[in-house]
Amino acid sequence: MTRLSIVDELPLVVVRDGAIAAGMQLLLLTAATMVAFAANSILTRAALDGGHVDPAGFAILRVLAGAVTLGIIVTRNKAHLPLWRKSRIAGAVSLTAYMIGFSLAYLTLDAGLGALILFGTVQLAMFCYSAVTGEMPTGRQLAGAGIAFTGLVIALWPGPGGQADGIGAVWMVLAGLGWAAYTIAGRRATDPLAATGANFLLCLPVLSVLLIGSSFHVSLTGIALATVCGAVTSGLGYALWYRVLPQMAGPTAAIVQLSVPIIAILAGVALLGEALSGLIIVSAMLVLGGIAFAVRSKRT
Repeated sequence: MTRLSIVDELPLVVVRDGAIAAGMQLLLLTAATMVAFAANSILTRAALDGGHVDPAGFAILRVLAGAVTLGIIVTRNKAHLPLWRKSRIAGAVSLTAYMIGFSLAYLTLDAGLGALILFGTVQLAMFCYSAVTGEMPTGRQLAGAGIAFTGLVIALWPGPGGQADGIGAVWMVLAGLGWAAYTIAGRRATDPLAATGANFLLCLPVLSVLLIGSSFHVSLTGIALATVCGAVTSGLGYALWYRVLPQMAGPTAAIVQLSVPIIAILAGVALLGEALSGLIIVSAMLVLGGIAFAVRSKRT
């Protein structure tokens, strides 16, 4: 039997070590992206609940900072912003709906609960879109969607046992529908990062027009929080996401996002002093468990 020498085995070791290093890098970048997404909720809640800025001012500053950051990244990549395309209308309008709903919701919602409502709404809306457009769901997918919907109902249920402010919940559902529409509209983008930069840029005038007449007030702390939210956790967060997304299978990409509401809930408790009730835990388990159950289903 031929024995491999140490020199013969070196290429195998290098390949194995390279694969491990690549896997670790993907894991770290994915974790950083999920933390960035959860931080959007923490930063927005901290800015609005602390009275450092009003919702309109926060939304405009966030979009402005995101547009500048994404524009710089796209320019450095020697690409261009595809501004004048029909798909930009849907992208800018849906992104505007998300930004307005997200900011107004966090006047009253805790960071973790808001992230849970947002995430659940987005996933359920995209599930319904797929079903309506001809992709018939399996029994397992229907069961998972039903479980997730039950969890959302528990979180949104009004009354003494309810966890969410009714108006805040409505705004966050609007944000979720806006983000779902934004995601669907951007599926065919050949350069998702450039398309996102263009959408942010076009969102700014639409947002400004819709918010005419709003009472603006902002402190230096509010400016800092909105800028970090727009430039870092939104702009750079999206850039990271588009870097790691092509390396993941579709179901994997959906499942890793289940961590976002959990991170937001725990960070809200640790950083903002938010309450962690038993009902929130049950709701989160149903929403995230139902979605995980649905996206892992296999067609026969």
